[in-house]
Amino acid sequence: MITIYRLPQKTGVLIFDMDLTLYTNQEYARFQIDRILQEAAAFKGKTVEALREDIAACRKEWAASHNGKGTSLGNVLAAMGISLDENIRWREAFLEPGDFLGEDPKLRETLSVLGADYALALVTNNPVLVARKTLRALGVEELFPVIIGMDTCGVSKPHRAPYLRAAELLGADPSKCVSIGDRYEIDIELPLELGMGGVLVEGVEDVYRLPPLLKNPPPARESEFSRIL
Repeated sequence: MITIYRLPQKTGVLIFDMDLTLYTNQEYARFQIDRILQEAAAFKGKTVEALREDIAACRKEWAASHNGKGTSLGNVLAAMGISLDENIRWREAFLEPGDFLGEDPKLRETLSVLGADYALALVTNNPVLVARKTLRALGVEELFPVIIGMDTCGVSKPHRAPYLRAAELLGADPSKCVSIGDRYEIDIELPLELGMGGVLVEGVEDVYRLPPLLKNPPPARESEFSRIL
């Protein structure tokens, strides 16, 4: 299901999330988490099971101090004393998207259609190296002139820096940008606060449907942020 929270009157830039947005492969998504937790557990001298318990407790504390909101695994690990630099190193060393993903001609066709009307950018919580490998495996690497990874701004989403950097590199005002991703709190909520549009998808099957919807959108859903305003 696609949920449109806001679209600018004149959209110029589409900022895509990558994992579970540009592909739908739960096996690879689970592998990424499990592999990073394996390294993090060894780093902390714990079992993976014990680390998972610590992560659950940290997420609970985070939510309690951030109005019930969630955050990314990278931010949780950083709060537990595992730096983003370490996280980046593990991801670059151990994630090989080509082992799980293959070329997606329908995604390529969709992005080519969108690229004729909008500038495309990618903002991901993986490093740029992993992002490029993923896009290459999907057969769409050259369709993204701007790729912002965890290592570009030294932060993990949700954070304003990567979105503003993407807009800056494409010479666009944030109010002309739309963030598209599969997690509201990570990919959509903060861009809405920055004045961007936001479109929540449940996987690449929804991305295939975007070109006509962006041209003739249904009524936007009111977000929590817009209600506050």
